[in-house]
Amino acid sequence: MGSSPGTGRSKRGHFLRAALPCLALTALGSAPAAAQSLTPDLFNPNRGGFAAPDTLPTRRTAGVPQAPSDALPALPDPNADPRGRQPAPATSRTGQTPANQVPTYGLPAANGASSSGYDSLNRKRQQPKLYPGQPKPKRAAGPGSPVPSAKPPVSTLGLPKIAPPPSETANRAPVPAAMAGTVPGQPQRRRLKADDDAFGAVGDYAGSFLIKGGLELSTGYDTNPARLNKPVGSPVYVVAPDLLVASDWERHALVADLRGSFSGYTNNMPATIDGFASPSPVEIDRPDFTGHVDGRLDVDRDFKLTSQLRLRLATDNPGSPNVQAGLQKYPIYAAYGTTLGFDQTFNRFQVAAGVTVDRTAYTNSKLTDGTISSNDDRDFNQYGGVGRFSYDLKPGLKPFVEIEGDSRVHDQPADRNGYFRDSSGGYAKVGSTFEFTRILVGEISVGYTARNYVDPRLSQLAGFLTAGSLIWNASGLTTVKFFTDTQIAESTVPGSSGVLVHTYAAEVDHDFRRWLTAVGRFTYGTYDYQNQNRNDKTYSLEGNLIYKLNRNIWVKGTLRHDILNSNVAGSSSQGTVVLVGVRLQN
Repeated sequence: MGSSPGTGRSKRGHFLRAALPCLALTALGSAPAAAQSLTPDLFNPNRGGFAAPDTLPTRRTAGVPQAPSDALPALPDPNADPRGRQPAPATSRTGQTPANQVPTYGLPAANGASSSGYDSLNRKRQQPKLYPGQPKPKRAAGPGSPVPSAKPPVSTLGLPKIAPPPSETANRAPVPAAMAGTVPGQPQRRRLKADDDAFGAVGDYAGSFLIKGGLELSTGYDTNPARLNKPVGSPVYVVAPDLLVASDWERHALVADLRGSFSGYTNNMPATIDGFASPSPVEIDRPDFTGHVDGRLDVDRDFKLTSQLRLRLATDNPGSPNVQAGLQKYPIYAAYGTTLGFDQTFNRFQVAAGVTVDRTAYTNSKLTDGTISSNDDRDFNQYGGVGRFSYDLKPGLKPFVEIEGDSRVHDQPADRNGYFRDSSGGYAKVGSTFEFTRILVGEISVGYTARNYVDPRLSQLAGFLTAGSLIWNASGLTTVKFFTDTQIAESTVPGSSGVLVHTYAAEVDHDFRRWLTAVGRFTYGTYDYQNQNRNDKTYSLEGNLIYKLNRNIWVKGTLRHDILNSNVAGSSSQGTVVLVGVRLQN
């Protein structure tokens, strides 16, 4: 069956359409093949990225904006702000901003201000976002508002509230609102100074003066109160009052510190020992008082006037060779005087100087035979001056140099043994005050002291000088103290210029509890009698236990052992003292 003419033409047309491309590929197959080069432009998604930018016929020029249809949409920036803030528009190739946008330089106003910072545009602060159930913060308290409570806020998270302990509300007397400081608009009350001693005396105010007083009453036994070579004991009682008055002024200052004691013995000492007059009085009661009043007048910030009044009442030490044999009781001496000076500060340099006037006077001696012996030859006046130069090297360290000179003039030119004891002398010392973080504070100095006498038979009395005080707060419960001092004392021993006295003391205070304190003290002293080849050494070991009932009543126990060791035969002695007493203070 033959094909129709229409069908044949259709097949021939399909054949021609298929043959023409094949002939074209065959003709091109004879030309050399070339691969396309791989360049970074192949990864550029912009239109025309497959061609070099220099060969583009419609290259973008400066200042001519490109039509939006000429560029593909930009891909999202992974570093863009997720909160929807649009990045700044890109600049042109020449560094210019688009023509339809105003250029922006630097940071906008108040860009760094937080929700509570300063905003120069005075815009409204953004309120903080609170979590569900979180309490709203309260505004700061204004002037006159009561002090907020230190108790933690009550939980608002649905937890059960814990009731306060009974001690918070039990046995508490109601406090007026004015005293508690809860009256609206009431000014805050002035805070009191920190009280380091929970059982210390509080004191009372009289105007602008703080007054603290105390009285110690003790009784016990002394195995050798006269410090004899052959001990003779006696019961003893001690009455020791003290008074402290201090001003509470913004400028100037006035302080009075008065402390005294009276030691009474119920037994009398023998009038004679081995047929000779006893070196100890028959009545050995002894008073002892030390008091001084210090004043300071602040003329200006750097210049101050200073003054001091002082008084000392005492007797010669038991066992001293200055004690006259055959006495009925100890003669009492009074040493009183004053100092007037100034204190000037030049930046870190400080100068303090003053003049001193002192007098020492003895009462007459009453002998066992009823006669009276005068002690006018021991009375003298002392005139002198002292200067101190210090430099504040750094906080807590202040070195100084101190120089003193004085002259002693006796009421009688010659003493009972015919020696002229008028003299002049002084000392020079160097040292420093220091304060290291309140753990180690004090003052220490060394120097040299000398005294020359009018009588050529009395040689110069001179020696090495040590003076100072040291306080070491080893811990919150333990304190260590150290004291040292050097003095030149007068003497009635024939041929002796005087006595060079060195004293060293160490003390340890320990609190077992705030109401139970133990105090241990060791004292060592040397007495060098010039031109007499006599050297006395004293040792004293003392322990105290203090039980503090409250701020006003303390109970105190004392145990002390004294040793006097002398190179003169028959002058050494020992004694033990036991005391129990109470201290009343306010």
